[in-house]
Amino acid sequence: MDQLQWPPFRESMALPMPSMTMRRAGALLISGGLLAALVACGPGGAQPGGAPGGPGGGAPPPPQVGVVTVQLRPVALSIELPGRLEARRTAQVRARVVGIVQRRLFEEGATVRAGQVLFTLDADSYRAAVASAQANAARAQAALAQAQTQVERNRPLAEARAISQQEWLATETQLKSAQAEVAAGKAAIDATRVTLGYATITAPIGGRIGRAGVTEGALVGPADPTPMAVIQQTNPLYVNFTQSAADAMRLRRAVDAGQLQRIGTDAVEVRLVLDDGSVFPQPAKLLFADPTVDPATGQVSLRAEVPNADGRLLPGLYVKVRLAQAVSEQALRLPQQAVTRDGGGDTVLVVGADNKPASRKVKLAGAMGGDWVVIEGLADGERVIVDGFQKMFVPGAPVTPVPWTPPGGASAPAASAPAAAASGASR
Repeated sequence: MDQLQWPPFRESMALPMPSMTMRRAGALLISGGLLAALVACGPGGAQPGGAPGGPGGGAPPPPQVGVVTVQLRPVALSIELPGRLEARRTAQVRARVVGIVQRRLFEEGATVRAGQVLFTLDADSYRAAVASAQANAARAQAALAQAQTQVERNRPLAEARAISQQEWLATETQLKSAQAEVAAGKAAIDATRVTLGYATITAPIGGRIGRAGVTEGALVGPADPTPMAVIQQTNPLYVNFTQSAADAMRLRRAVDAGQLQRIGTDAVEVRLVLDDGSVFPQPAKLLFADPTVDPATGQVSLRAEVPNADGRLLPGLYVKVRLAQAVSEQALRLPQQAVTRDGGGDTVLVVGADNKPASRKVKLAGAMGGDWVVIEGLADGERVIVDGFQKMFVPGAPVTPVPWTPPGGASAPAASAPAAAASGASR
């Protein structure tokens, strides 16, 4: 049994083993394939369908930058300053005597005229005071009549020396005292009548009245901190705003140097820009500029008057005041992002004929919206870089200038050339 089973068992265990020669041949083939791949990927290897070194072997193209082309032209220098509207006249309606409010005789939010009755107070006590003053005046009048009669009786006696001189002087003194009492009584009547009149509260000025600060039955008096009502005249309105004294001095120096032409005071154009960006259709009139500078803020206070016949503007509203101050015959507007401001001055990058950017110092005359007004440092037709600074890694390296397109596609600055105006804009 064992002899019959042994041969099959030996044949199943005797598997063919690879020879040493075959293993060496396989290793040589693998090594040759790796060497060929390394040679093909080397510096001198040729890529299929391409030049030696592949597409990344050449220098990168010049970076694209957005530019505007300068066009000098007359520019009216205007600034936008924060301002606040104020009523031309404001009157707080207050009680001048203590009393209980009986009636309110106006409609809240309506227009009232000067002298119109607004409130009435309980005036019984003041009427009683008038009656008491009248009674005292009548008593004084009776005393005066008696004193006059005594004087007339003692006059001939004094002339005949039938009475002493001292008695005659006492008679005259009594008459003068009675006359004074009568005058005091008349004054008391007038005072009590005035107080009685204060129980009827009238409008001190004409205008629009706000909500009532008290209701019927409330006790009011002169010491109340809250007014009973407020009347405002809103046509026209005042707009108060401030300007930096440093900006005003810089503008004056530019005018004195002949770089700018000042606009006459009578021709100063003042416009209001509302919170939605719209311009109020009626121009304002500049009234005055404060001759002193606020030492705490370094600002100069100004005031203008704006018509408000339709009541569209309301007192207390915050607005922007656009004020034209001077004119530059040779100026331009650049987006603010094109100008670099530091301690060394204001500079821009100008693209030359060889498309290489160069730094250029400029002189600014102020801001207009999102633009700077440049009055020195640039010539007509020069190209100024506005966008793409982050792509310029090597200073002075060539760039590819393209017309600047601002975000939002707004209109171009007034100083840009037509090519740039089609796509440029002031921010």
